[in-house]
Amino acid sequence: MEFSHVGMITSEVKEGETFVEATRVWVTDFVKHPYHIEWLRFEDDSPMTGPIRNLPHVAYRVESIEKASEGMKVLLEPFIPLEGLRVGFYETSDGAVVEFMEYDESPFE
Repeated sequence: MEFSHVGMITSEVKEGETFVEATRVWVTDFVKHPYHIEWLRFEDDSPMTGPIRNLPHVAYRVESIEKASEGMKVLLEPFIPLEGLRVGFYETSDGAVVEFMEYDESPFE
């Protein structure tokens, strides 16, 4: 498991944001942020609800979402937001929101 980014909720339009149709969320590129912050701005009809929509999240790059999330509460089943990337959102036993990111290839190569 490798730290990727922190996701922060906003209602403000952020420079450089892109739209993720699968979740109906506008996001910024955390790789371009000096502190690996990803800003998320939700459309009213986004399927991302509850803690995902109300709390920040911490994201980790993992080899297997299924292994990393074992025993955790599913907040949003794994989906493909971009080609080569599969993500899922989970809740830890103490209520934190975690995103697991599974890449087909390393995004850092």
